[in-house]
Amino acid sequence: MNVCIVGSGGREHALALACARSSDVVVTPGNPGIEGRSPEGHRLRSSAAPPEEIEADLFVIGPEAPLVDGLADRLRALGALVFGPGAEGARLEGSKVHMKQLVAAAGVPTAGFAVFDAPQDAIAYLRRSGGPYVVKTDGLAAGKGVLVTDDLARAEEDAAAKLSGAAFGAAGRRIVIEEALAGREASLLAVCGGGQAVPLPIAQDYKRALDGDRGPNTGGMGAYSPVPFVTGGDLDEAMDRIVQPTLWELGRRGIDYRGVLYAGLMLGDDGPRLVEYNVRFGDPEAEAVLPRVGGDVAALLAAAAAGEVPDSVGAAAGAAVCVVAAAEGYPENPRRGDVIGGLEEAGAVEGVTVLHAGTRRDAEGVLRTDGGRVLAVTAVAATIDAARERAYAAVGKIEIEGVRYRTDIALPERVASAS
Repeated sequence: MNVCIVGSGGREHALALACARSSDVVVTPGNPGIEGRSPEGHRLRSSAAPPEEIEADLFVIGPEAPLVDGLADRLRALGALVFGPGAEGARLEGSKVHMKQLVAAAGVPTAGFAVFDAPQDAIAYLRRSGGPYVVKTDGLAAGKGVLVTDDLARAEEDAAAKLSGAAFGAAGRRIVIEEALAGREASLLAVCGGGQAVPLPIAQDYKRALDGDRGPNTGGMGAYSPVPFVTGGDLDEAMDRIVQPTLWELGRRGIDYRGVLYAGLMLGDDGPRLVEYNVRFGDPEAEAVLPRVGGDVAALLAAAAAGEVPDSVGAAAGAAVCVVAAAEGYPENPRRGDVIGGLEEAGAVEGVTVLHAGTRRDAEGVLRTDGGRVLAVTAVAATIDAARERAYAAVGKIEIEGVRYRTDIALPERVASAS
């Protein structure tokens, strides 16, 4: 097949490499790292052309914004085979209020919630609730619209900033305040089509900017797969009680969801509960999960896009660890334009792939930073510990002024007791 992937970040780079095991791949708009040939000999290239002008057998839409904007619908109207939900299905991520109401109708176990559009009502509710406090924007916020805190004053300030539009503009003028769930988090990516779903290898990501889960929420600072504390029984229960009922409820509303459904899970004493849904591959979870997906990834996505999902997807043996190298100032005010060096040395570390997330080439061809999350360094090895060692060996070779990254991704004690 010829596959077109829409997007420009580390997730799309990972998707391109996975699909290029069996197919030629073009990524729009792509990034400077997506050029050349895969180890299997298939072509990889970036293109400035819009997806509607690209000829391909399969379109895979990476980011959430074009999905919410209806790109999948527009491509399907042109007769294309598309992996990615239409605008109605993408509302699961485009509106947290809609998502909470839909999963409540489906009977999915999730946190209790209330919806607010007036600051005084939200603050009064917070004062009655008791912490920890969970405050979320209704609309898209690039993974940064969630506050979890024990500090009532901070929760009140955050709710007021969101509802005023000061924090996230129109995306924050309605908020969800949720019950704080207790347990251990994991990320489930399920490939969906024709009302059915199949899980990919489980992962865990790290959303806070700093070691020890301190600092502000980010789009994600790293991930690893597999997750030792998630059992086969946990996964089956999550599929049976969370993912499948959601697809049935979507189907009841006339929506055939064809794409990936990302379920953020909290595993507690009463089993898995849903934290949130995303309607695309998680980033950086994709960078850790896709290297572990066995078989022909392009064929798997094409089958789901056609409404046919296999009973199971094989997982490669071993483990993968992804560490994100971010620009100075990320996530609040990332600096752009710094020269990037050391990529050849980093990529030479055994088992390592350096994925571009926020990079560009200037007029002289020099590679520079062009986003908050600059690179996603993924390592595969026989064990999580070995993959972690390789990933950090490679990250240490990257040269970017002010580069920042967490040093505790997949740390053994964190993996054993993740919370």
